[in-house]
Amino acid sequence: MEDKKVTHTARTVLRLWNTGWFAFVWILYYNQFMFDHYIVLGAIFSIFTFFLIYTALCSVYKAFRIASTDVGEIVFSQFVSFGAADLILYIECCLIYNQLRNLLPGLCIVFIQLAGTMLITLATKRYFMKHVPPQTTLLVYGSEMSRRDAEGFVKRLLYKYRHLFNVIYIVPEEISDETFLQRIRETETLIMYNVSSEARHKYTSAALENKKNFYFTPDIEDILEFGCEPKHLLDTPIMKYEYRYENRRKQVIKRCMDIFFSLFFIILFSPLMLVVAICIHREDGGPVFFRQTRCTKGGKTFEIMKFRSMVVDAEKDGVKPSTDHDDRITKVGAVIRKYRIDELPQFFNILKGEMSFVGPRPERVEHVELYTKTLPEFKYRMAVKGGLTGYAQVYGKYNTSAYDKLLLDLMYIENQSTLLDLKIFLLTLRTVFQKESTEGFSEETSEEMNKESRQEKEDQ
Repeated sequence: MEDKKVTHTARTVLRLWNTGWFAFVWILYYNQFMFDHYIVLGAIFSIFTFFLIYTALCSVYKAFRIASTDVGEIVFSQFVSFGAADLILYIECCLIYNQLRNLLPGLCIVFIQLAGTMLITLATKRYFMKHVPPQTTLLVYGSEMSRRDAEGFVKRLLYKYRHLFNVIYIVPEEISDETFLQRIRETETLIMYNVSSEARHKYTSAALENKKNFYFTPDIEDILEFGCEPKHLLDTPIMKYEYRYENRRKQVIKRCMDIFFSLFFIILFSPLMLVVAICIHREDGGPVFFRQTRCTKGGKTFEIMKFRSMVVDAEKDGVKPSTDHDDRITKVGAVIRKYRIDELPQFFNILKGEMSFVGPRPERVEHVELYTKTLPEFKYRMAVKGGLTGYAQVYGKYNTSAYDKLLLDLMYIENQSTLLDLKIFLLTLRTVFQKESTEGFSEETSEEMNKESRQEKEDQ
């Protein structure tokens, strides 16, 4: 309960700080130019609008999850949230007044908001780390997993969330009932890592009976349940799978948005793309674009476009994932890869209807074949059109396992909506500045898959 009190207090302070400073500069400078006869009413309306926009964006960016998120990530998410709200209200002021207003007072407040946010977040995190002990945790791993796999998961968990979890027991799901009950009574939290459905049912019941917090890793069937609707055919509850991703109306809306925004961004970034194209060609005289065959909805193939960031014959010896100091990356390529500028030509793929803005990242044909052999469920991922960005890109990391990325993509497929697409698009803006973000399946295991493919040929 202590951790909830701390984060709730910090959330309230952040809201008051950022909204309060906005209200101060708005009333002092901007409000008088907008509402001549309704100054008080106008101020209330504008401050309330700022609060709504700021709070909504904080919800999208998870900007109040101080306990479970890095300080830098929280500060950045807060900055985007109140900065966007500040900008929207400034634009509103200019439109109503029909003239550009002095931006300096607004910029000063943004810096004050940012400085205060940094101090509040840092102080809250330090207090949390010092006064709120991590929860003693029992981890149960599935029979198909080795203890080494489970310990690897715990290592990754504690690397980022050591202040939340203190894993004191790691046991297999075959543990005796008596030993399990003894362990769960000694801990505050239960994590079920890739356990069987039978074991999960048993251990979930035990956690509920003992009022313990519990987490579990989902399987394919769990995620498919998101696409189900309850039906009342009999007096027995029954669920029907609805194939929501095939909704014609949603597909038309999504396509219209893809056309509009791809045209918008092509026009907006055309000067930048022209400069990048010139720089790429001048560096080594090679082609400006890199084209590669990818798979999308229903296994259909198309040629994805990127700005070339490597030397011309980068894959002459086979596909190899790039590294930070890869000598195949050109000087221009290092810059455009760092800021994802190499992805901009894909707006043309979106305009042509080969891709969408949001969806599972389209994979190489050979990778699809290999993944389907080891992960038969991979075919479900191609139920929708591939995207420029997706669920796995904003919630996954570079080293996220292939199976976990598949689960993330399926979560999007079963929950997709216009609002979710907007949320993922906004979160993508944040991942541009994060080194750990992931492009798709292939970058993580392309070398391993090449080895697997070569081994298959040798066996034949």
